Amino acid sequence: MDAFKSPLMLTGRILLALLFLLAGIDKLTDIAGTAGYIANVGLPAATALAVLSGAFEVLAALALAVGWQARWAALGLALFTVLTNVLFHNYWALPADQVYMAQIKFMKNLSIVGGMLVVAALGAGPLSLDARHANSR
Repeated sequence: MDAFKSPLMLTGRILLALLFLLAGIDKLTDIAGTAGYIANVGLPAATALAVLSGAFEVLAALALAVGWQARWAALGLALFTVLTNVLFHNYWALPADQVYMAQIKFMKNLSIVGGMLVVAALGAGPLSLDARHANSR
């Protein structure tokens, strides 16, 4: 199984990063729509938050994918996901007919947080810029 460790870690990082990369690009290409969604939950400075969250998702996803400062990128994305989960997928406050889908999204996001915490704990793996930097010392 050790022969699969490096490619599996790389693939896992890329798949985790892809979710955030696409979401960040979507936010940045529709600032008004994203700001409207953010404003709907009562957060202030919705436009600024739309830009900041989109830029953070893109940059952190790219860092995670290439394995540069991957522990910090994963930890940041985990925290970001917990915060957005509580704010935007609060199934406990929804009408009964909306609870099921929101709860699925909430639990899916917790699973993503779990994956990010594994990367934060174990690092990016051998096929990463972090490993390359460590090996060059």
